Amino acid sequence: MFEVGINLPNTPIVSVSTTQNRGHKPEEIVERCLDRIIGISDQAPPAIRDQAHAFKNAIRPLLIHYMKEAVNSDRTTMYNVLRENGHAEVAELIRRM
Repeated sequence: MFEVGINLPNTPIVSVSTTQNRGHKPEEIVERCLDRIIGISDQAPPAIRDQAHAFKNAIRPLLIHYMKEAVNSDRTTMYNVLRENGHAEVAELIRRM
């Protein structure tokens, strides 16, 4: 006779984040990203745990900066595509965002 067992993780595998009438802000996306990249165990030695929290806090502003740069770059691309295709008014609305 066979016995089969499955060990499932204690932490959730899937999480859901929603907004109402808007997309996610760069800061919100960065927090989700940091939580996926840097998992900090409550059972880790205090020195390791403190170092992990310090690292997470140190890279947060860097990730936010580059996330905002990506948003601005995409808006520039959208602006140029719209203008090139004869939608100058819509392009101007995108530029003002």
